[in-house]
Amino acid sequence: MLCPSARPLHAKAEQQLMCEEHEDEKINIYCLTCEAPTCSLCKVFGAHKDCEVAPLPSVYKHQKSELSDGVAMLVAGNDRIQAIVTQMEEICKAIEENSRRQKQHLCQRFDSLCSSLEERKKELVQRISREQEERVSHVRSLIRQYGEHLEIASKLVESAIQAMEEPQMAAYLQQSKELLKKITDMSKVSMSSRPEPGYEKMDHFFVNVDYLAEMLRTIEFQTDSLGEDDSDGFAGGDGGDAGADEDRPEGPEALEGAEGE
Repeated sequence: MLCPSARPLHAKAEQQLMCEEHEDEKINIYCLTCEAPTCSLCKVFGAHKDCEVAPLPSVYKHQKSELSDGVAMLVAGNDRIQAIVTQMEEICKAIEENSRRQKQHLCQRFDSLCSSLEERKKELVQRISREQEERVSHVRSLIRQYGEHLEIASKLVESAIQAMEEPQMAAYLQQSKELLKKITDMSKVSMSSRPEPGYEKMDHFFVNVDYLAEMLRTIEFQTDSLGEDDSDGFAGGDGGDAGADEDRPEGPEALEGAEGE
């Protein structure tokens, strides 16, 4: 139950907030125990006589400084988040571009083969598309997460800036506590998830066509990156599995390799 002086304040001459309990007394102190502005008579004779109090200007100055520091911290954090979001957008573009390039190379090699390769070609194209979708979907989910955090933090910054423009110290103190708590909670949210370096690369989708016709049914993407001088882009039969155990990739590549076997 609120004490009498904690009831809504009312303004009199020159917009000076007056005590609701003692109508001729100005609000000039802050009750640290009840966390509410009050007047001197409430401290001496009223509901706050057993409470710890402090001058209203000093509490106002302290809390406004805390809120200002919190805003600066959020703004700096928002800048970092925006940079990360921009970087991840570039990763999405690189994934899509590299996927497009690898698909093009794959189709060029398959087009040089007989019509019996068409079914296998489609399977390998679909494998690239699946991994592209998985990777882009993962990165975009992180972008949405960062975007939501950025939107919430930006709105909180706007609210804090509006609160700091409040000319009345008592009215300001009535709303600053909740803002400070929200800023503290927001600053503790971890935003460390992001794609690992090289996540946009699709180089493991590399094929070679230098094999006999009877071996074409076993064509797979290579597990290592051979140069154009060493191969023509396909791996198949026994040749495709030669270095699998030594150079098998981790993550999605390893799963795709296991599926092919």
